[in-house]
Amino acid sequence: MPFVEFLGRVWEALTRRIDNMLFACALALVGVGMVTLFSAADQNTARMTSQLLSLGFALALMWIAANVPPQTLARVAVPLYVVGVSLLIGVALFGVVVNGSRRWLNLGVMRIQPSELMKIAVPLMLAWYFQKFEGRTRWKDFVIAALLIVVPVYLIKRQPDLGTALLITASGFYVLYLAGLSWKIVASLVAVGGATVPFLWSHLHDYQRERILTFIDPTRDPLGAGYHSTQASIAIGSGGVIGKGWLNGTQTHLDFLPERHTDFIFAVFGEEFGLIGNTLLLVLYMLLIGRALVITANASTLFARLLAGSVTLMFFTYAFVNMGMVSGILPVVGVPLPLVSYGGTALVSLFIGLGILMSVQAHRKLIST
Repeated sequence: MPFVEFLGRVWEALTRRIDNMLFACALALVGVGMVTLFSAADQNTARMTSQLLSLGFALALMWIAANVPPQTLARVAVPLYVVGVSLLIGVALFGVVVNGSRRWLNLGVMRIQPSELMKIAVPLMLAWYFQKFEGRTRWKDFVIAALLIVVPVYLIKRQPDLGTALLITASGFYVLYLAGLSWKIVASLVAVGGATVPFLWSHLHDYQRERILTFIDPTRDPLGAGYHSTQASIAIGSGGVIGKGWLNGTQTHLDFLPERHTDFIFAVFGEEFGLIGNTLLLVLYMLLIGRALVITANASTLFARLLAGSVTLMFFTYAFVNMGMVSGILPVVGVPLPLVSYGGTALVSLFIGLGILMSVQAHRKLIST
């Protein structure tokens, strides 16, 4: 009995900061990802093992983040941002080129993608910055904050990795908006952005232009730039209501569907589990994001509220952009499905985000009413 009591105390200590609902939703999504990945990777056990190892590492980092108070997270914001930008510069100078993109940095024992780190570092840095000027934020502060976003986004866009650059821009914008950026300024930025479209168009890579043109007209190049979207739409549509069954997706196993274990894993899931499976997947995302919004609303400090809000909306943006991209309602930008797609670095950054949300919830102050 003393040993059982000891184990009980150890378990309680390990799970004290873990938010049960958030964790359960995340594990359910990871479970969906593992089942789908097994099919998408043609039952490749090596790839499954790699993803499981990444999951174990991600869970350990989530637990650490959940047990670190938000005040401590605020103190590491600047060093983490500086390290992240330095690693991005390192990628530009010494990065490993894969499929024409220089996104990875080889550290000898492992290969990392520093752009994933910036998904956490940018909102953390901005939340720290606005907390310093709580109650007296001026327009100059928003300009400085915008520059803090532009630097890493520019370095990531040059890799090129437009999808991640857009996600980091979105996560930074969420902090600006939650910090008090008015709708008038937002409208002005949208107008300026619209006016600079011709300039931005000239700076896009050829394949990025083709993706946008193919999004407007999917029949433009069905065997080239439009191939991904066309095959993904066929896969999802052929799944019908109940799907073709696990391991029975023809688009997947006849090798019609490209990038099926990463960016287009949602098409694999839709083909094999149909509309019913897609609905259940959406419910899981809604529960996770809904719980995260409740945690954001209950945050006790401006820093915690800005950080939790940005992490929450980042999950929403991830899921919305990926599903929209695979379904053909958004251009293909190379964004994985959160907690489902294969990829160790992305899994780690997402679970750190979940750990931050748990920390905000566990360390909130009780205010008497």
